[in-house]
Amino acid sequence: MGLVYIASVTASASATVAFTSGIDATYNEYQFHMVNMHPATDNVDFGFQVNAAGASGFNETITSTSFNAYHHESNTVTNLAYDTSVDQAQGTAYQVISRYPGNVSDESASGVLTLYDPSSTTYVKHFMARTSAATAGNYLHDKYTAGYINVTAAIDEISFNFSSGNIDAGTIHMYGVG
Repeated sequence: MGLVYIASVTASASATVAFTSGIDATYNEYQFHMVNMHPATDNVDFGFQVNAAGASGFNETITSTSFNAYHHESNTVTNLAYDTSVDQAQGTAYQVISRYPGNVSDESASGVLTLYDPSSTTYVKHFMARTSAATAGNYLHDKYTAGYINVTAAIDEISFNFSSGNIDAGTIHMYGVG
């Protein structure tokens, strides 16, 4: 069992990064490795949304939960907390998987999003994400997000974006787990 490379997308002043092919019944698990996602706008959230096969708009229904640990670089502030502001209860917004990455040269977000059995036409689609972000304000955020996409249709497209402004730079690699 291992990762099988499928595709990569590199952002450069892009509103979104999307994979519109390559998610199919070949694998029961897909991973998206996000590397140095750098926002053009300071202090924004990074998230994803999907399309069911044949659908458009990246607005499928999601139920999720999220918590994060953070630590200030001065060692004066730390916290571990449930993040109620980004969970969804049957919401259709982009699901936040990273909070507050900054837009100066040493700030970005990286992590892994796993999507389980997206081609199933029987079950909802579970996902988990873990990200790390160097934020505006000199914090490090370690974020855990999990949930499900409440659709039994196959999922065949995924889109990533920041809550405001463009993706200035960064690369997302898509892998199948075989």
